Amino acid sequence: MREALNILGFGPCHHMFEVIQNPEQKHRWRAHVAGESIGWESLFEGYRSCVDWPSAHYWRELVAAYPNARVLLTWRSAESWWESFEKTIAAGIAKHTDMQALAITIIRDQVFAGRPQDRAHAISVYEAHVKAVMETVPPGRLLIHRLGDGWEPLCAFLKVAVPSEPYPSANSADAFKDRTKGLLAKS
Repeated sequence: MREALNILGFGPCHHMFEVIQNPEQKHRWRAHVAGESIGWESLFEGYRSCVDWPSAHYWRELVAAYPNARVLLTWRSAESWWESFEKTIAAGIAKHTDMQALAITIIRDQVFAGRPQDRAHAISVYEAHVKAVMETVPPGRLLIHRLGDGWEPLCAFLKVAVPSEPYPSANSADAFKDRTKGLLAKS
């Protein structure tokens, strides 16, 4: 979705990769998680959209802070989500040594209550998140973009033309592992 939003002109799109690779982003987000009053404008300075962690954890606050923003819920079956999560995020969290890393402070501790490797618990958290978003965000403001939906529903929702290039697929489990090798412990 990050790549799709960038292609459609809604970039740069904020993602955990920006936090991992940018020391200022890392500093701001860690301060925010620690309770410092860091405004959304500062956290997203230079970005036009956001997906993934850490912003996904703050979806309720962001929906309220940006009442005209469109909301995308990327959806897949809970089983499919778990297969991906287990190979990528959960595996990365298990290797962390920096207890201040956002993968620990937000994903492991806040979102999954210290149990991201517990399949049943993680799936229940995922399903509760999907349900909460669907029940909270007004339908005209929310697109549920299912894995494999491609450009058409996304472009119709965002009111932009469908690009001629294929819908991106840049975040497979293998691509994620290659891209984050050695970086996750630094977030």
